[in-house]
Formats: sequence, structure tokens, C-alpha cells
Amino acid sequence: MIAIDYVTFDCAEPYKLATFWSQATGRPIHPDDSADGDEVLVPGTPGLLFIKVPEGKTVKNRVHLDVNGSDGTTREEEVERLLKLGATIHDDRRAPDGRGWVTMLDPEGNEFCVCRAEYEKS
Repeated sequence: MIAIDYVTFDCAEPYKLATFWSQATGRPIHPDDSADGDEVLVPGTPGLLFIKVPEGKTVKNRVHLDVNGSDGTTREEEVERLLKLGATIHDDRRAPDGRGWVTMLDPEGNEFCVCRAEYEKS
């Protein structure tokens, strides 16, 4: 058996991207990390680790995060909140009956999907 410690993001600006994901998840950046570091951690289970790499993103992610509201917020409220934090909408797959998701891009273009939480489905 294995345990997943981190989901790692290769990126140009680790602290800036970690700040976006810190605000998105409500998890603080690790206190030992700094704005000029090449690695920045947002602790949690799993942790989100941001590592500086020289090359930019060129193709679609092969792995992405699916996220939803965790405190009673709706998919629509989370999409709006994430837009204000700097994400953009890439593909809107919401259906008239409420099913579906919104594929968004973080500030460095990494795809993630905002889905309905279980409490929205009942």
C-alpha cells in the first residue's frame, strides 16, 4: 500500500502559484517557505507542492484536481470565488439539470474541475 503525500505542480513562480492554491483551499503556506524559494508547500492531506522548473506548460495536464465546496458553498459560488482569485474558465460543462462541472485554469494554466459537492446533489 502507498500513501499520497503530495500533489506536485511544476511551475514558473512557486510562491505565487502556492498563494493562489492556499487561498483556494484555505490552507496556509508552510511557515518555512518564502517568496524566493524554488519549492513551496501548502500542507494538508495530500499536501500541494510547487516546484520551480525552467520550462513552461505546453500541453493538457494528464492529472488534474477535481474540487468542490467544503463548507456549504455551491459549485457556482466556488467558480465565482476562484475567478476572483485569478483562475479562468476553460470549459463549462454545466448541464441545465445541474449535473456537470466547470474546467478552470489556475494562474499558470493548470486545469482543475469544479464539481458539485454531495450536499448539492440531494
